[in-house]
Amino acid sequence: MEGGVATIEHVDVLIVGAGLSGIGAGYRLQSMCPDRRYLILEGRSEIGGTWDLFRYPGIRSDSDMFTLGYPFRPWKDAKAIADGASILRYLKDTAREFGIDRHIRLQQRVCAAAYSSADGRWTLEVESGPEKTLRRYSCDFLYICSGYYDYAQGYTPDFPGRDQFQGLLVHPQQWPQELDCRGKRVVVIGSGATAVTLVPSLAAQGAQVTMLQRSPTYIADLPSTDSLADLLRRWLPERLAHRLARWKNVLLSLGIYQLCRRAPRLARKLFRWTAARHLPQGYDLDTHFNPRYEPWDQRLCLVPDADLFKSIASGQADVVTEQIDHLSAHGIRLRSGRELPADIVVTATGLQLQLCGGMRISVDGHAVDAGAHFAYKGLMLSNVPNFAFCIGYVNASWTLRADLSSRFVCRLLRHMRRKGYRQCVPRADHAQLEPQPLLGLNSGYFTRAYDFLPKQGPHKPWRVPQNYLLDIKAMSFGRLDDGVLQFSREGAPHSVPADGAIA
Repeated sequence: MEGGVATIEHVDVLIVGAGLSGIGAGYRLQSMCPDRRYLILEGRSEIGGTWDLFRYPGIRSDSDMFTLGYPFRPWKDAKAIADGASILRYLKDTAREFGIDRHIRLQQRVCAAAYSSADGRWTLEVESGPEKTLRRYSCDFLYICSGYYDYAQGYTPDFPGRDQFQGLLVHPQQWPQELDCRGKRVVVIGSGATAVTLVPSLAAQGAQVTMLQRSPTYIADLPSTDSLADLLRRWLPERLAHRLARWKNVLLSLGIYQLCRRAPRLARKLFRWTAARHLPQGYDLDTHFNPRYEPWDQRLCLVPDADLFKSIASGQADVVTEQIDHLSAHGIRLRSGRELPADIVVTATGLQLQLCGGMRISVDGHAVDAGAHFAYKGLMLSNVPNFAFCIGYVNASWTLRADLSSRFVCRLLRHMRRKGYRQCVPRADHAQLEPQPLLGLNSGYFTRAYDFLPKQGPHKPWRVPQNYLLDIKAMSFGRLDDGVLQFSREGAPHSVPADGAIA
Protein backbone atom coordinates (compact mmCIF):
# COMPACT_ATOMS: atom_id res chain seq x y z
CA MET A 1 0.00 0.00 0.00
CA GLU A 2 1.20 3.49 -0.85
CA GLY A 3 -0.66 6.37 0.75
CA GLY A 4 -3.63 4.11 1.45
CA VAL A 5 -3.99 3.12 -2.23
CA ALA A 6 -3.41 -0.49 -3.28
CA THR A 7 -0.41 -0.89 -5.59
CA ILE A 8 -1.43 -1.95 -9.09
CA GLU A 9 0.49 -4.85 -10.63
CA HIS A 10 0.75 -4.50 -14.40
CA VAL A 11 1.23 -7.24 -17.03
CA ASP A 12 0.88 -7.29 -20.80
CA VAL A 13 -1.95 -9.85 -20.83
CA LEU A 14 -4.30 -10.94 -18.09
CA ILE A 15 -6.17 -14.22 -18.46
CA VAL A 16 -9.18 -14.80 -16.22
CA GLY A 17 -9.78 -18.46 -15.40
CA ALA A 18 -7.37 -21.37 -14.84
CA GLY A 19 -9.46 -24.14 -16.34
CA LEU A 20 -9.14 -25.95 -19.64
CA SER A 21 -9.22 -22.73 -21.68
CA GLY A 22 -7.02 -20.63 -19.41
CA ILE A 23 -4.22 -23.19 -19.16
CA GLY A 24 -4.29 -23.62 -22.93
CA ALA A 25 -4.19 -19.85 -23.38
CA GLY A 26 -1.16 -19.64 -21.11
CA TYR A 27 0.68 -22.19 -23.23
CA ARG A 28 -0.11 -20.35 -26.46
CA LEU A 29 0.98 -17.00 -25.03
CA GLN A 30 4.32 -18.20 -23.77
CA SER A 31 5.06 -20.17 -26.96
CA MET A 32 3.76 -17.68 -29.56
CA CYS A 33 4.33 -14.39 -27.68
CA PRO A 34 7.32 -15.07 -25.41
CA ASP A 35 7.94 -11.31 -25.13
CA ARG A 36 4.62 -10.74 -23.37
CA ARG A 37 4.31 -11.07 -19.61
CA TYR A 38 1.05 -12.70 -18.55
CA LEU A 39 -0.84 -13.75 -15.45
CA ILE A 40 -3.80 -16.07 -14.98
CA LEU A 41 -6.24 -15.07 -12.24
CA GLU A 42 -8.38 -17.87 -10.83
CA GLY A 43 -11.19 -17.15 -8.40
CA ARG A 44 -11.26 -20.60 -6.86
CA SER A 45 -8.63 -22.21 -4.63
CA GLU A 46 -7.67 -24.84 -7.22
CA ILE A 47 -7.04 -24.88 -10.94
CA GLY A 48 -9.11 -27.05 -13.29
CA GLY A 49 -12.31 -25.02 -13.67
CA THR A 50 -15.27 -27.24 -14.48
CA TRP A 51 -13.25 -30.39 -13.83
CA ASP A 52 -12.44 -29.30 -10.29
CA LEU A 53 -15.92 -27.92 -9.59
CA PHE A 54 -18.12 -30.86 -10.59
CA ARG A 55 -17.71 -33.86 -8.29
CA TYR A 56 -20.92 -35.82 -8.85
CA PRO A 57 -20.68 -39.61 -9.44
CA GLY A 58 -19.55 -40.61 -12.90
CA ILE A 59 -18.50 -37.11 -14.01
CA ARG A 60 -16.78 -37.55 -17.37
CA SER A 61 -16.04 -35.86 -20.67
CA ASP A 62 -18.73 -35.67 -23.31
CA SER A 63 -16.05 -35.42 -26.01
CA ASP A 64 -13.16 -37.75 -26.76
CA MET A 65 -9.92 -36.74 -25.10
CA PHE A 66 -7.99 -36.61 -28.36
CA THR A 67 -9.98 -33.47 -29.19
CA LEU A 68 -10.84 -32.29 -25.66
CA GLY A 69 -7.16 -32.61 -24.73
CA TYR A 70 -4.56 -30.16 -25.94
CA PRO A 71 -2.96 -30.55 -29.38
CA PHE A 72 0.42 -29.75 -27.83
CA ARG A 73 0.25 -32.44 -25.12
CA PRO A 74 -0.92 -35.91 -26.22
CA TRP A 75 -3.54 -37.74 -24.20
CA LYS A 76 -1.91 -40.96 -22.98
CA ASP A 77 -4.57 -42.74 -20.93
CA ALA A 78 -6.38 -45.79 -22.27
CA LYS A 79 -9.89 -44.33 -22.10
CA ALA A 80 -10.82 -41.86 -24.81
CA ILE A 81 -13.99 -40.90 -22.88
CA ALA A 82 -12.34 -40.00 -19.59
CA ASP A 83 -13.55 -39.55 -16.03
CA GLY A 84 -13.36 -36.17 -14.34
CA ALA A 85 -10.50 -37.10 -12.02
CA SER A 86 -8.31 -38.17 -14.96
CA ILE A 87 -9.07 -34.94 -16.83
CA LEU A 88 -8.24 -32.83 -13.78
CA ARG A 89 -4.95 -34.68 -13.35
CA TYR A 90 -4.16 -34.08 -17.02
CA LEU A 91 -4.80 -30.34 -16.63
CA LYS A 92 -2.64 -30.05 -13.53
CA ASP A 93 0.16 -32.07 -15.12
CA THR A 94 0.01 -29.85 -18.22
CA ALA A 95 0.22 -26.66 -16.16
CA ARG A 96 3.17 -28.03 -14.21
CA GLU A 97 5.05 -29.50 -17.20
CA PHE A 98 5.07 -26.23 -19.15
CA GLY A 99 5.53 -23.92 -16.17
CA ILE A 100 2.10 -22.37 -16.64
CA ASP A 101 1.33 -22.93 -12.96
CA ARG A 102 3.98 -20.32 -12.08
CA HIS A 103 1.80 -17.69 -13.77
CA ILE A 104 -1.41 -18.64 -11.93
CA ARG A 105 -2.73 -16.68 -8.94
CA LEU A 106 -5.42 -18.55 -7.00
CA GLN A 107 -8.30 -17.07 -4.99
CA GLN A 108 -8.30 -13.94 -7.13
CA ARG A 109 -11.94 -13.27 -8.03
CA VAL A 110 -12.28 -10.48 -10.57
CA CYS A 111 -15.20 -8.21 -9.67
CA ALA A 112 -14.77 -5.42 -12.21
CA ALA A 113 -12.71 -4.54 -15.26
CA ALA A 114 -12.50 -0.97 -16.56
CA TYR A 115 -10.78 0.14 -19.77
CA SER A 116 -9.27 3.58 -20.23
CA SER A 117 -8.75 4.67 -23.82
CA ALA A 118 -6.46 7.46 -22.68
CA ASP A 119 -4.18 4.99 -20.90
CA GLY A 120 -4.75 2.12 -23.35
CA ARG A 121 -5.12 -0.40 -20.55
CA TRP A 122 -7.56 -2.32 -18.38
CA THR A 123 -7.69 -1.99 -14.58
CA LEU A 124 -9.19 -4.90 -12.65
CA GLU A 125 -10.65 -4.88 -9.16
CA VAL A 126 -10.07 -8.26 -7.53
CA GLU A 127 -11.13 -9.91 -4.28
CA SER A 128 -7.93 -11.58 -3.15
CA GLY A 129 -7.57 -14.53 -0.79
CA PRO A 130 -10.06 -15.92 1.73
CA GLU A 131 -10.30 -12.47 3.36
CA LYS A 132 -11.39 -10.98 -0.02
CA THR A 133 -8.90 -8.16 0.27
CA LEU A 134 -9.23 -5.59 -2.52
CA ARG A 135 -6.37 -5.85 -5.00
CA ARG A 136 -5.85 -4.20 -8.38
CA TYR A 137 -4.19 -5.44 -11.54
CA SER A 138 -3.79 -3.73 -14.89
CA CYS A 139 -3.06 -5.06 -18.35
CA ASP A 140 -2.86 -4.01 -21.98
CA PHE A 141 -5.06 -6.89 -23.17
CA LEU A 142 -7.75 -8.77 -21.24
CA TYR A 143 -8.62 -12.36 -22.18
CA ILE A 144 -11.56 -14.02 -20.40
CA CYS A 145 -11.23 -17.82 -20.18
CA SER A 146 -13.78 -18.45 -17.42
CA GLY A 147 -16.26 -20.29 -19.65
CA TYR A 148 -19.94 -19.49 -19.44
CA TYR A 149 -21.14 -21.40 -16.37
CA ASP A 150 -22.16 -19.78 -13.11
CA TYR A 151 -19.87 -21.56 -10.65
CA ALA A 152 -21.90 -20.43 -7.65
CA GLN A 153 -25.09 -22.31 -8.48
CA GLY A 154 -26.86 -24.40 -11.09
CA TYR A 155 -30.41 -24.04 -12.37
CA THR A 156 -33.25 -25.55 -10.33
CA PRO A 157 -36.88 -24.82 -11.20
CA ASP A 158 -39.16 -23.80 -8.37
CA PHE A 159 -40.91 -27.15 -7.86
CA PRO A 160 -44.18 -26.80 -5.93
CA GLY A 161 -44.08 -28.64 -2.63
CA ARG A 162 -40.31 -28.82 -2.32
CA ASP A 163 -40.60 -27.79 1.34
CA GLN A 164 -42.82 -30.81 1.97
CA PHE A 165 -40.29 -33.32 0.67
CA GLN A 166 -38.75 -35.20 3.60
CA GLY A 167 -35.89 -36.75 1.65
CA LEU A 168 -32.71 -35.16 0.35
CA LEU A 169 -32.82 -32.68 -2.55
CA VAL A 170 -29.47 -32.37 -4.37
CA HIS A 171 -28.21 -30.41 -7.36
CA PRO A 172 -25.23 -32.11 -9.08
CA GLN A 173 -23.21 -28.88 -8.95
CA GLN A 174 -23.30 -29.05 -5.14
CA TRP A 175 -22.96 -32.81 -4.75
CA PRO A 176 -22.23 -33.86 -1.11
CA GLN A 177 -19.07 -35.95 -1.24
CA GLU A 178 -20.18 -38.09 1.70
CA LEU A 179 -23.54 -38.98 0.12
CA ASP A 180 -24.13 -42.76 0.03
CA CYS A 181 -26.90 -43.80 -2.36
CA ARG A 182 -26.64 -47.56 -1.87
CA GLY A 183 -30.05 -49.12 -1.41
CA LYS A 184 -31.77 -45.73 -1.81
CA ARG A 185 -34.56 -44.82 -4.21
CA VAL A 186 -33.15 -42.00 -6.31
CA VAL A 187 -35.07 -39.91 -8.83
CA VAL A 188 -32.88 -37.93 -11.23
CA ILE A 189 -34.87 -35.08 -12.80
CA GLY A 190 -33.52 -34.29 -16.25
CA SER A 191 -32.46 -35.88 -19.51
CA GLY A 192 -29.29 -33.99 -20.44
CA ALA A 193 -25.61 -34.84 -20.16
CA THR A 194 -25.54 -34.75 -16.37
CA ALA A 195 -28.60 -36.96 -15.98
CA VAL A 196 -27.42 -39.63 -18.42
CA THR A 197 -24.08 -39.67 -16.60
CA LEU A 198 -25.55 -39.90 -13.11
CA VAL A 199 -28.14 -42.63 -13.73
CA PRO A 200 -25.78 -45.51 -14.65
CA SER A 201 -23.22 -44.38 -12.06
CA LEU A 202 -25.74 -44.36 -9.21
CA ALA A 203 -27.19 -47.66 -10.40
CA ALA A 204 -23.70 -49.19 -10.32
CA GLN A 205 -23.39 -48.01 -6.69
CA GLY A 206 -26.49 -49.99 -5.78
CA ALA A 207 -29.20 -47.33 -5.94
CA GLN A 208 -32.58 -47.92 -7.57
CA VAL A 209 -32.66 -45.03 -10.03
CA THR A 210 -35.42 -43.40 -12.03
CA MET A 211 -34.62 -40.82 -14.69
CA LEU A 212 -37.63 -38.50 -14.77
CA GLN A 213 -37.70 -36.47 -17.96
CA ARG A 214 -40.16 -33.96 -19.30
CA SER A 215 -39.15 -34.91 -22.84
CA PRO A 216 -36.52 -37.22 -24.40
CA THR A 217 -33.03 -36.31 -25.62
CA TYR A 218 -30.99 -37.74 -28.49
CA ILE A 219 -28.37 -40.10 -27.09
CA ALA A 220 -25.32 -41.42 -28.93
CA ASP A 221 -23.50 -44.56 -27.83
CA LEU A 222 -19.73 -44.56 -28.36
CA PRO A 223 -17.02 -46.91 -27.01
CA SER A 224 -15.02 -45.50 -24.11
CA THR A 225 -11.80 -46.61 -25.77
CA ASP A 226 -10.59 -45.76 -29.28
CA SER A 227 -9.21 -48.90 -30.94
CA LEU A 228 -7.79 -47.05 -33.95
CA ALA A 229 -6.05 -44.53 -31.70
CA ASP A 230 -4.59 -47.39 -29.64
CA LEU A 231 -3.28 -48.99 -32.84
CA LEU A 232 -1.74 -45.71 -33.99
CA ARG A 233 -0.09 -45.18 -30.61
CA ARG A 234 1.37 -48.66 -30.76
CA TRP A 235 3.10 -48.21 -34.13
CA LEU A 236 3.71 -44.47 -34.57
CA PRO A 237 5.57 -41.76 -32.65
CA GLU A 238 3.45 -40.35 -29.84
CA ARG A 239 2.78 -36.88 -31.29
CA LEU A 240 2.03 -38.15 -34.79
CA ALA A 241 -0.35 -40.79 -33.42
CA HIS A 242 -2.09 -38.16 -31.32
CA ARG A 243 -2.42 -35.80 -34.28
CA LEU A 244 -3.90 -38.51 -36.52
CA ALA A 245 -6.33 -39.69 -33.82
CA ARG A 246 -7.34 -36.08 -33.20
CA TRP A 247 -8.08 -35.40 -36.86
CA LYS A 248 -9.95 -38.69 -37.23
CA ASN A 249 -12.25 -37.67 -34.37
CA VAL A 250 -12.60 -34.09 -35.62
CA LEU A 251 -13.84 -35.38 -38.97
CA LEU A 252 -16.08 -37.98 -37.31
CA SER A 253 -17.81 -35.38 -35.12
CA LEU A 254 -18.20 -33.01 -38.08
CA GLY A 255 -19.68 -35.87 -40.11
CA ILE A 256 -22.18 -36.80 -37.39
CA TYR A 257 -23.26 -33.18 -37.04
CA GLN A 258 -23.69 -32.72 -40.79
CA LEU A 259 -25.67 -35.96 -41.01
CA CYS A 260 -28.00 -34.76 -38.25
CA ARG A 261 -28.60 -31.39 -39.91
CA ARG A 262 -28.83 -32.55 -43.52
CA ALA A 263 -30.55 -35.92 -43.08
CA PRO A 264 -32.44 -35.66 -39.75
CA ARG A 265 -34.79 -38.58 -40.48
CA LEU A 266 -31.88 -40.92 -41.10
CA ALA A 267 -30.09 -39.66 -37.99
CA ARG A 268 -33.22 -40.16 -35.90
CA LYS A 269 -33.45 -43.77 -37.12
CA LEU A 270 -29.80 -44.40 -36.26
CA PHE A 271 -30.20 -43.08 -32.71
CA ARG A 272 -33.34 -45.17 -32.29
CA TRP A 273 -31.56 -48.28 -33.57
CA THR A 274 -28.67 -47.67 -31.15
CA ALA A 275 -31.02 -47.53 -28.17
CA ALA A 276 -33.06 -50.55 -29.31
CA ARG A 277 -29.91 -52.70 -29.59
CA HIS A 278 -29.32 -52.51 -25.84
CA LEU A 279 -32.83 -52.25 -24.41
CA PRO A 280 -35.25 -55.12 -23.77
CA GLN A 281 -37.45 -56.23 -26.63
CA GLY A 282 -40.71 -54.28 -26.68
CA TYR A 283 -39.29 -51.33 -24.71
CA ASP A 284 -41.34 -48.17 -25.28
CA LEU A 285 -38.82 -46.24 -27.40
CA ASP A 286 -41.42 -43.86 -28.80
CA THR A 287 -42.18 -42.49 -25.34
CA HIS A 288 -38.73 -42.42 -23.78
CA PHE A 289 -36.19 -42.05 -26.61
CA ASN A 290 -37.97 -40.23 -29.44
CA PRO A 291 -37.40 -36.46 -29.03
CA ARG A 292 -39.89 -33.95 -30.40
CA TYR A 293 -37.15 -31.80 -31.94
CA GLU A 294 -34.71 -32.55 -34.76
CA PRO A 295 -31.22 -33.92 -34.05
CA TRP A 296 -28.82 -31.18 -32.89
CA ASP A 297 -31.52 -28.57 -32.27
CA GLN A 298 -30.24 -29.27 -28.77
CA ARG A 299 -26.91 -30.72 -27.69
CA LEU A 300 -26.44 -34.42 -28.32
CA CYS A 301 -25.79 -36.59 -25.23
CA LEU A 302 -23.04 -39.20 -25.19
CA VAL A 303 -23.12 -42.48 -23.25
CA PRO A 304 -19.89 -44.52 -23.37
CA ASP A 305 -20.27 -48.27 -23.84
CA ALA A 306 -24.10 -47.85 -23.77
CA ASP A 307 -23.94 -47.67 -19.95
CA LEU A 308 -27.29 -45.87 -19.60
CA PHE A 309 -29.12 -48.41 -21.77
CA LYS A 310 -27.45 -51.32 -20.00
CA SER A 311 -28.47 -50.05 -16.55
CA ILE A 312 -32.08 -49.80 -17.77
CA ALA A 313 -31.93 -53.30 -19.26
CA SER A 314 -30.59 -54.67 -15.97
CA GLY A 315 -33.59 -53.34 -14.07
CA GLN A 316 -31.44 -51.17 -11.81
CA ALA A 317 -32.68 -48.04 -13.56
CA ASP A 318 -35.76 -46.95 -15.45
CA VAL A 319 -37.06 -43.92 -17.34
CA VAL A 320 -40.31 -42.06 -16.74
CA THR A 321 -41.42 -39.41 -19.25
CA GLU A 322 -44.02 -37.20 -17.59
CA GLN A 323 -44.63 -33.74 -16.19
CA ILE A 324 -44.11 -32.99 -12.49
CA ASP A 325 -47.13 -31.74 -10.57
CA HIS A 326 -45.43 -31.27 -7.19
CA LEU A 327 -43.06 -32.77 -4.67
CA SER A 328 -44.75 -34.72 -1.93
CA ALA A 329 -43.46 -35.82 1.46
CA HIS A 330 -42.05 -39.07 0.12
CA GLY A 331 -41.45 -38.49 -3.56
CA ILE A 332 -42.76 -36.78 -6.68
CA ARG A 333 -46.40 -36.53 -7.73
CA LEU A 334 -46.81 -36.53 -11.51
CA ARG A 335 -49.59 -34.84 -13.44
CA SER A 336 -50.99 -38.24 -14.34
CA GLY A 337 -51.59 -38.81 -10.62
CA ARG A 338 -48.80 -41.36 -10.33
CA GLU A 339 -46.35 -40.93 -7.47
CA LEU A 340 -42.66 -41.76 -7.74
CA PRO A 341 -41.28 -42.70 -4.31
CA ALA A 342 -37.86 -41.18 -3.59
CA ASP A 343 -35.37 -41.02 -0.77
CA ILE A 344 -33.18 -38.68 -2.83
CA VAL A 345 -34.20 -36.31 -5.61
CA VAL A 346 -31.39 -35.07 -7.87
CA THR A 347 -32.23 -31.94 -9.85
CA ALA A 348 -30.10 -32.45 -12.97
CA THR A 349 -32.10 -29.62 -14.49
CA GLY A 350 -29.32 -27.68 -16.12
CA LEU A 351 -26.84 -24.91 -15.54
CA GLN A 352 -26.95 -21.18 -15.13
CA LEU A 353 -24.94 -19.36 -17.74
CA GLN A 354 -22.81 -16.39 -16.80
CA LEU A 355 -20.46 -14.60 -19.13
CA CYS A 356 -17.10 -13.31 -17.89
CA GLY A 357 -17.56 -14.77 -14.43
CA GLY A 358 -20.15 -12.14 -13.56
CA MET A 359 -17.64 -9.28 -13.50
CA ARG A 360 -18.70 -5.71 -14.26
CA ILE A 361 -17.12 -4.37 -17.45
CA SER A 362 -16.83 -0.72 -18.45
CA VAL A 363 -15.10 1.33 -21.12
CA ASP A 364 -14.21 4.95 -20.37
CA GLY A 365 -16.67 4.97 -17.49
CA HIS A 366 -19.57 3.50 -19.49
CA ALA A 367 -20.96 0.10 -18.44
CA VAL A 368 -20.78 -2.63 -21.07
CA ASP A 369 -23.85 -4.83 -21.44
CA ALA A 370 -22.48 -7.88 -23.29
CA GLY A 371 -25.97 -8.85 -24.42
CA ALA A 372 -26.17 -5.63 -26.45
CA HIS A 373 -22.98 -6.43 -28.38
CA PHE A 374 -22.05 -8.73 -31.23
CA ALA A 375 -19.31 -11.34 -31.17
CA TYR A 376 -16.53 -10.76 -33.69
CA LYS A 377 -15.40 -14.23 -34.84
CA GLY A 378 -17.04 -15.56 -31.70
CA LEU A 379 -14.36 -14.18 -29.38
CA MET A 380 -14.28 -10.34 -29.28
CA LEU A 381 -17.04 -7.93 -28.29
CA SER A 382 -18.05 -5.33 -30.86
CA ASN A 383 -16.70 -1.87 -30.04
CA VAL A 384 -14.84 -3.05 -26.92
CA PRO A 385 -11.04 -2.51 -27.17
CA ASN A 386 -8.26 -4.97 -26.35
CA PHE A 387 -10.66 -7.62 -25.10
CA ALA A 388 -11.42 -11.26 -25.97
CA PHE A 389 -13.43 -14.07 -24.43
CA CYS A 390 -13.11 -17.80 -24.98
CA ILE A 391 -15.99 -20.19 -25.63
CA GLY A 392 -15.88 -23.62 -27.24
CA TYR A 393 -18.09 -25.44 -29.67
CA VAL A 394 -21.54 -26.73 -28.78
CA ASN A 395 -21.40 -29.47 -31.44
CA ALA A 396 -17.82 -30.64 -30.93
CA SER A 397 -15.03 -30.57 -28.37
CA TRP A 398 -14.73 -27.34 -26.38
CA THR A 399 -10.95 -27.30 -26.78
CA LEU A 400 -10.98 -27.26 -30.58
CA ARG A 401 -12.40 -23.75 -30.65
CA ALA A 402 -10.77 -22.62 -27.40
CA ASP A 403 -7.33 -23.36 -28.84
CA LEU A 404 -8.16 -21.57 -32.10
CA SER A 405 -9.30 -18.56 -30.06
CA SER A 406 -6.05 -18.44 -28.10
CA ARG A 407 -3.97 -18.74 -31.24
CA PHE A 408 -5.98 -15.90 -32.82
CA VAL A 409 -5.37 -13.70 -29.77
CA CYS A 410 -1.65 -14.41 -30.07
CA ARG A 411 -1.69 -13.59 -33.81
CA LEU A 412 -3.43 -10.33 -32.94
CA LEU A 413 -0.93 -9.43 -30.23
CA ARG A 414 2.03 -10.16 -32.51
CA HIS A 415 0.48 -8.03 -35.27
CA MET A 416 -0.02 -5.14 -32.84
CA ARG A 417 3.55 -5.37 -31.54
CA ARG A 418 4.97 -5.55 -35.05
CA LYS A 419 2.98 -2.52 -36.25
CA GLY A 420 3.35 -0.52 -33.06
CA TYR A 421 -0.40 -0.51 -32.36
CA ARG A 422 -1.66 0.20 -28.88
CA GLN A 423 -5.34 -0.58 -29.34
CA CYS A 424 -7.53 -2.84 -31.47
CA VAL A 425 -11.32 -2.87 -31.57
CA PRO A 426 -13.83 -4.70 -33.79
CA ARG A 427 -16.07 -1.90 -35.05
CA ALA A 428 -19.76 -2.52 -35.72
CA ASP A 429 -22.81 -0.46 -36.51
CA HIS A 430 -25.31 -2.38 -34.44
CA ALA A 431 -28.24 -0.92 -36.33
CA GLN A 432 -27.01 -2.72 -39.47
CA LEU A 433 -26.79 -6.17 -37.84
CA GLU A 434 -29.77 -8.39 -37.08
CA PRO A 435 -29.16 -10.02 -33.67
CA GLN A 436 -29.31 -13.81 -33.49
CA PRO A 437 -28.53 -16.20 -30.60
CA LEU A 438 -24.80 -16.67 -30.19
CA LEU A 439 -24.76 -20.46 -29.96
CA GLY A 440 -27.76 -21.42 -32.08
CA LEU A 441 -29.28 -24.09 -29.83
CA ASN A 442 -32.74 -24.04 -28.24
CA SER A 443 -31.73 -25.83 -25.03
CA GLY A 444 -33.26 -24.25 -21.93
CA TYR A 445 -30.01 -22.95 -20.45
CA PHE A 446 -29.17 -21.14 -23.70
CA THR A 447 -32.62 -19.60 -24.19
CA ARG A 448 -32.65 -18.42 -20.55
CA ALA A 449 -29.35 -16.65 -21.17
CA TYR A 450 -30.30 -14.95 -24.45
CA ASP A 451 -30.54 -11.44 -22.99
CA PHE A 452 -27.06 -11.30 -21.47
CA LEU A 453 -25.03 -13.33 -23.98
CA PRO A 454 -23.47 -11.50 -26.96
CA LYS A 455 -25.25 -11.96 -30.26
CA GLN A 456 -24.08 -13.20 -33.61
CA GLY A 457 -24.96 -11.49 -36.85
CA PRO A 458 -26.20 -12.75 -40.22
CA HIS A 459 -22.77 -12.85 -41.89
CA LYS A 460 -19.06 -13.14 -41.13
CA PRO A 461 -17.10 -11.98 -39.20
CA TRP A 462 -20.10 -11.66 -36.86
CA ARG A 463 -21.31 -15.19 -37.61
CA VAL A 464 -20.18 -18.17 -35.50
CA PRO A 465 -20.20 -21.13 -37.93
CA GLN A 466 -19.74 -23.94 -35.35
CA ASN A 467 -17.44 -25.60 -37.86
CA TYR A 468 -13.81 -26.31 -37.01
CA LEU A 469 -12.61 -26.41 -40.62
CA LEU A 470 -14.15 -23.03 -41.44
CA ASP A 471 -12.79 -21.55 -38.23
CA ILE A 472 -9.25 -22.74 -38.98
CA LYS A 473 -9.39 -20.79 -42.23
CA ALA A 474 -10.87 -17.66 -40.65
CA MET A 475 -8.95 -17.57 -37.36
CA SER A 476 -5.56 -19.02 -38.32
CA PHE A 477 -5.15 -17.60 -41.81
CA GLY A 478 -7.71 -14.80 -42.21
CA ARG A 479 -6.52 -11.22 -42.62
CA LEU A 480 -6.28 -9.19 -39.44
CA ASP A 481 -6.58 -5.91 -41.36
CA ASP A 482 -10.05 -6.90 -42.54
CA GLY A 483 -11.70 -3.50 -42.31
CA VAL A 484 -13.64 -4.52 -39.19
CA LEU A 485 -10.76 -4.75 -36.73
CA GLN A 486 -9.53 -1.20 -36.33
CA PHE A 487 -6.10 -0.46 -34.93
CA SER A 488 -4.65 2.71 -33.45
CA ARG A 489 -1.39 3.83 -31.92
CA GLU A 490 -3.20 6.17 -29.55
CA GLY A 491 -6.39 5.47 -27.62
CA ALA A 492 -9.63 7.18 -28.60
CA PRO A 493 -12.54 7.82 -26.22
CA HIS A 494 -15.75 5.89 -26.75
CA SER A 495 -19.36 7.03 -26.56
CA VAL A 496 -22.43 5.07 -25.52
CA PRO A 497 -25.65 5.18 -27.59
CA ALA A 498 -29.11 4.74 -26.14
CA ASP A 499 -29.03 0.92 -26.37
CA GLY A 500 -26.13 0.77 -23.93
CA ALA A 501 -23.69 -0.71 -26.44
CA ILE A 502 -20.32 0.92 -26.84
CA ALA A 503 -20.24 2.92 -30.08
